[in-house]
Amino acid sequence: MGACQTCCKAKDVARSSQYVGANNSGPPLKATAEHSLSYNRSSSHSHSSEQGSLTARNIVITDKKMFNPYNKLPPIKKPSNGENKRTSFISREFSESKANALFDCYKDPDSDCILAEGVEKFCEDLEVRPDEFIVLLIAWKLNAETMCMFTREQFVSGLQSMRVDSIKGIQSKFPDLIAEIQNKETFKEMYKWTYKFGLDLESGQRTLPVEMAMSLWKLVFSQQEPKILPRWLNFLQKHQSIRGISKDTWDMFLNFVEQVSEDLSCYDDTEAWPSLLDDFVEYENDCQNQNIETDLHFSQ
Repeated sequence: MGACQTCCKAKDVARSSQYVGANNSGPPLKATAEHSLSYNRSSSHSHSSEQGSLTARNIVITDKKMFNPYNKLPPIKKPSNGENKRTSFISREFSESKANALFDCYKDPDSDCILAEGVEKFCEDLEVRPDEFIVLLIAWKLNAETMCMFTREQFVSGLQSMRVDSIKGIQSKFPDLIAEIQNKETFKEMYKWTYKFGLDLESGQRTLPVEMAMSLWKLVFSQQEPKILPRWLNFLQKHQSIRGISKDTWDMFLNFVEQVSEDLSCYDDTEAWPSLLDDFVEYENDCQNQNIETDLHFSQ
């Protein structure tokens, strides 16, 4: 009976040590043996071999806890699929062959240009409307000379300047284009380019039709509209005799917006302003005087 109990106890110890070993990473077997021998030399001979074995295993297990594990480094955050795609569009090298292939997707079958139909499809793929401000910025970046037409050279060199060669690459540049024209000098450059862009060069147009000029003024100032702009457009609309806007008037209107206050009080007609701006200020002053006279009439 005693032998049976001893046997069962040894089996239980074996099972216990296997369970502990399976769930804890420990030192190699050689280290375990050394701990066991060291203990056997110093232990009392009065203990049985079974008890010595059990105690030795406990020492080994206890010794394992004395090792201080290394602090785990935090896992590296992996970028999402969207971030990976955006990075790849921006960081990769520009491919001229891909830019030419993209041009071929929209070019007119009878000429090596992208014309009105191709521009419309191009905007559709970019998920923008043709009359949006961002399309004007894209045309400016492509250095287009007239509306609804991109030559191959303009298209490819423009994409190269933006370091993109795909639709998604162009889309990724939208925020950069908006940010770029926040610079005063850059906006002025884009503003002056817009005049020529609106001309019909094939018909030899040298003066921008007033309807086209009004549309372009609304578009070019759509991100930050000057308070004087609605009154200026109203003046042009009410005077049907004004049929065209000269390049000088277009350019000087930006200076007018920047230098003249909303109430026009600091306007100096002795300076070299275009005559159309003189007429506008005179018209506004007359309207203001009429309003004052009307107010006085009703107050009496």
